[in-house]
Amino acid sequence: MATKIQTRMSNEAHIGRQPILDKHQTIVGYELLFRHNSEVAHAEVISDIQAGTNILANTLNNIGTHWLVGNSLAFINVSNPMLETDFLDLLPAKHTVLEILETAQATPELLARCQKLRAQGFQIALDDFVLTPESSPLVNVANYIKVDVRATDQKNIDAILRKLENTPEKKLIAEKIETREEFLQYKNLGCHFFQGYYFARPETLSAKVINPAHANILSLLNKIRNNADMDEIDVFFKRDVALSFKLLRYINSVGFGLSCQIQSIRHALTILGYQQLYRWLTLLLVTASEGSTAPALMKTTIIRGRLTELLGHSYLDKHEWDNLFIVGIFSLLDVMLEMPMENILTQLNLPESIDDALLRREGMYGPFLALAEACEGTDLGHLKKMAESLQLEPEQVNQAHLAALAWVEELGI
Repeated sequence: MATKIQTRMSNEAHIGRQPILDKHQTIVGYELLFRHNSEVAHAEVISDIQAGTNILANTLNNIGTHWLVGNSLAFINVSNPMLETDFLDLLPAKHTVLEILETAQATPELLARCQKLRAQGFQIALDDFVLTPESSPLVNVANYIKVDVRATDQKNIDAILRKLENTPEKKLIAEKIETREEFLQYKNLGCHFFQGYYFARPETLSAKVINPAHANILSLLNKIRNNADMDEIDVFFKRDVALSFKLLRYINSVGFGLSCQIQSIRHALTILGYQQLYRWLTLLLVTASEGSTAPALMKTTIIRGRLTELLGHSYLDKHEWDNLFIVGIFSLLDVMLEMPMENILTQLNLPESIDDALLRREGMYGPFLALAEACEGTDLGHLKKMAESLQLEPEQVNQAHLAALAWVEELGI
């Protein structure tokens, strides 16, 4: 049935990246760059905050940290206003280098904020840095100093290297290297890392996006502000497949140091906690566009999730019911995102039993999903066969289907 469902979704997430390499031309990190679409080579930025929040949203929710940078460092430009936001707390600190823009002033407030971020595990880079008496204090809070070789002279580079002589942990990055001769020149000068067209031009990576409804995000934010019970919050995730998908993707993207797999939406919410959940939802609210997924498709997904869960109630223990729901609502992600299910599941790190159901309709949950899908079709013979395989009477299946439809209507979807 899934192949016949059409969507109106055309939203995509785009982000540029350019590698940063060491003296041996081994990639140590990527600078992540704001992009409006997959065609442009440069950003059309309305504001630094807009660029910053979109990079964060695309990195965490839409494309994924692991796919973007693997185990390398992610260098992200941050303006002074972005430095002060709680959004930065959503990033995986040990893999993130925050690039302070060249317009930043070395105020006591900025220096204190950088020290606090470093204490959290972030690293700090100074972008397009020119050493002056006024900018010199910034070096003390930085791990990396980036110099634009096309906009600075050797005198500035020599002065920075002298300042770094007694701090081997601080590294100088030469940007905009365009030829082999320039690479060798700045390597011989003592620069530690390099970035530029000689190694690679920025590439733009894209991914399909499904966005949660704004009304759901706002309601959730209000619930969290009022310390609502986790059961109430769980219901909101069950009514919006995009929220559930993005939640699991975020947790796997930032790598919470989990020693176990996420077993349910409620499990994910418990690990995240109210404060981090509130910050993450706020980021979603300011970056998501409205109406990216066809309402009919969204409704079909939620009904399928609830029906899959209800069909398994008499067979499986209560702690398995949430997984049945996940199997149902995630079974149409390949249609929503227009990509193979195999690729989607690599981003979620779900239990093998859920993967088996979504990929092959096998395992503990697969037959219940297959029966739920059969309920959406017109082949009564196939529906009867699937029901009999689970020893369910047609009346039981019909009652479960009606209950799923009623439940979704009660949610107001």
